[in-house]
Amino acid sequence: MLKVENLCISYGEKEIIHNINFTVAQGKIFVIVGQSGAGKSTILKAIAGILGAGRITGGQIFFNGRNITYLEDTERRKLAGESIGYIFQNATASFCPIRTIGAQIFESVQAHKNWSRAEFISRAKSIMQNINLEEKVLDEYPFRLSGGMGQRAGILAAMILEPQILLADEPTSALDPETQDSVIEEFLKLRERYGVSIVMVTHNLEVANYIADEIFQL
Repeated sequence: MLKVENLCISYGEKEIIHNINFTVAQGKIFVIVGQSGAGKSTILKAIAGILGAGRITGGQIFFNGRNITYLEDTERRKLAGESIGYIFQNATASFCPIRTIGAQIFESVQAHKNWSRAEFISRAKSIMQNINLEEKVLDEYPFRLSGGMGQRAGILAAMILEPQILLADEPTSALDPETQDSVIEEFLKLRERYGVSIVMVTHNLEVANYIADEIFQL
């Protein structure tokens, strides 16, 4: 499903990533581990097309056989959310603080699907049941959520369109151990329920060993 070939990434004149190669099969959980600053998140951002000041200086990224390394913005937006979901390290901070969670996720859905509000709620509830998230969260503001609930809201936003692959950037690093364990179990449920492939980055080898089908060490 996902193939990274000889990927090189630089910020300014400094090369952060050099000749990275890996593949991720359908329905597998692939975990990239490494120390802080090793470039784990940079690889995820390159796949998602959100490098910002960074740039790909070599190599290619393929998704379902299609070269997505240098997509135009319009083509990238078609993939984002519908085919490739992204969970940020601090998912709560990725939401606008003055709008409800439900309003923001529904707006992002409308960029891809002509769903009614009722259909959106129905599909959201189905996912929320799998990630221990109460329906009332849709009417909450981000700042009112705990770290665990905020992270689950981020998972909901990434999964609502049932993408084929989910990119998760240190999704448990800011959580207490009990909540961390719960969120990891929820990722496994999502893989079982939806057959989604997951690429996760973490510095936590214990988490990686528990959840991964394959581990890539940076």
